[in-house]
Amino acid sequence: MFASSSYILRIRIYQPQAHYRVPFTYQRRHTYPIPPYSTVIGFLCNVLGIDDQEKEEYRKLRAMKISIAGRFESKTTEYTWFRNLSQSAHVDRFGSIENRSIGGHVEHIGGQSPILIDVLNDVRLVIHLAHEDKSFLEYIRASLRNPVQRLEILHLGRAEDWIVIEEIACIRELSACNFQREDGNFRHFFWIPEKMFPEANHPESYFKTYEGLIYRLPTFWTVEDYTHTRNRHGRRIFEYITAKLSDGLLVGKNLLFDEERHLPVFLANFIG
Repeated sequence: MFASSSYILRIRIYQPQAHYRVPFTYQRRHTYPIPPYSTVIGFLCNVLGIDDQEKEEYRKLRAMKISIAGRFESKTTEYTWFRNLSQSAHVDRFGSIENRSIGGHVEHIGGQSPILIDVLNDVRLVIHLAHEDKSFLEYIRASLRNPVQRLEILHLGRAEDWIVIEEIACIRELSACNFQREDGNFRHFFWIPEKMFPEANHPESYFKTYEGLIYRLPTFWTVEDYTHTRNRHGRRIFEYITAKLSDGLLVGKNLLFDEERHLPVFLANFIG
């Protein structure tokens, strides 16, 4: 039923505030209730110090299976100003393209645009990582406990959305998680991917029986013209996976189950 050489690692994370932006929202920036796969993958790249997609660690990361669950206590909407660097916005604010002074104070070029941002409060995430290479999971676990290779401050979402790691569980064989019928409201949001792992337990038609809104979520990416620029912050070209957003009410399903947290586990398979 399971790949005999697969192992699983559970990470629990707390965030006082977080915003996981829905990319096609602008004037009011909506947030997903839990981070999409690309956000978690970026977090792992940060932890492991992967600044070059030609590294062996990135190749191994691409074989990772990821499950994301989470909940939050409340949502607030912040009102802020974003800098608009268009020429017309600059003229609207300063009166001419040459001027940068208002009220005797020199300001940054461009104009300002009012933006509403939805922010989640008291976020708790449960992330499961599965891999056939146990040593790679051990490397991730050690890097989380002592992130000396991190590229920047550990965060999920915006750069200011810092994290507190509440648990880094021991690595177990995937077969330690039962595949069983569990009905209930688990009071977490889940991404339920169209391509789940292990595949033998999730035939393609099984995805259709789950309730939830369907999304095309970004996963891994390549940086445009990276071999010439070596700029990891360049334009990203994403790969995508189809997934449903579940509110945690699951009935009549056989689930890969984490008994310790009493939560189902939906491992996304990004290969194939």
